[in-house]
Amino acid sequence: MNHSANPASLPKCTQPGPHHHDPRIGFFDHHAPRWDHLAVDIPAMHRRLEELCERLTLGPGVRVLELGCGTGLITEWLASVVQPARVVAADFSPAMLEQALAKNINAEFRLLDICRDATEPEAYDVVFCFQCFPHFRDQAAALRSIAHALKPGGQLQVVHLVGSRQINHFHRNVGGAVEDDLLPGANQWPRLLESAGLRFQNLEDREDLFLLQAVKTS
Repeated sequence: MNHSANPASLPKCTQPGPHHHDPRIGFFDHHAPRWDHLAVDIPAMHRRLEELCERLTLGPGVRVLELGCGTGLITEWLASVVQPARVVAADFSPAMLEQALAKNINAEFRLLDICRDATEPEAYDVVFCFQCFPHFRDQAAALRSIAHALKPGGQLQVVHLVGSRQINHFHRNVGGAVEDDLLPGANQWPRLLESAGLRFQNLEDREDLFLLQAVKTS
């Protein structure tokens, strides 16, 4: 990663119109400058993802929309896995994207609120939500937008490197803008997915992994 790249040489960040006010955006904007220092062991995170790679149906040429990319903690890893395809990495926090752009990662970065902004129809093989799904203020709307973005047969991947109990407990303890940002319960996912045009495939929820997979049905 190049943290001192010339801004003029960086990939452009595609920006839609003004965003609906959401206190979560302010929360992440505030923490963006020191987010990488708050992160857990980043190489270890990449190793865990590499171990999961085959199960995540990622590989050369796979067109990926990475939602909630933040400062790009895993974007470079994703880009290396799917090249020559190019990752589209999106976040609703301008300050997070500013940090990601400064790394000069070979990806297209977009300011995007998946709960309200349009995406290209049927453009992606995989929509990858890494440690971000709880922060979608309207999860049903987010899933509808995700289904819109996926090609028929394309897959949604919701991935956390800890289980839902730990995630939900952590957000409640953080409080403030993210205290109600929770993962749905196991019995809620099939209905949420079906109403969005997605078919539930798999849910693994254990202490060291949360993995939800669903496919676009048509």
